[in-house]
Amino acid sequence: MRDNDWLFKRMEDIWELLFPDVEKKNKVNITFKGKWKHKFGHIKRKKDTSTEIAINSIFTDPLIPECIIDITIAHELVHYMHGFNSPHPQRYKHPHAGGIVIKELKKRGFTHQMKIEKDFIQHKWPYFVKKHNE
Repeated sequence: MRDNDWLFKRMEDIWELLFPDVEKKNKVNITFKGKWKHKFGHIKRKKDTSTEIAINSIFTDPLIPECIIDITIAHELVHYMHGFNSPHPQRYKHPHAGGIVIKELKKRGFTHQMKIEKDFIQHKWPYFVKKHNE
């Protein structure tokens, strides 16, 4: 079952396997939140200095491929490592400057998942948005 505990374990596994060089400098929480049409997730800093990663609640649907969730988590971890809404020094002025997220995801082995994600967005995402927002 895709719940917040499952999501936290997924983030921990991705972090350990694919981002072992990124120090966890504060408490990082991850949760399913919102039913957004135009975004899969976001990262923000909380008043208590922890970091919250929010993943689109539509992703609890078991028909959505797990690799879509994985790449969304990885995307937000790239923001974290670049100092956006985390204690790490901010490396860039803008979070997507010069394709930095895409470059980092490719470097960490997500090229195939990015192709799946592109096809998913173009051909399947509108169905899930409609299904979950009716």
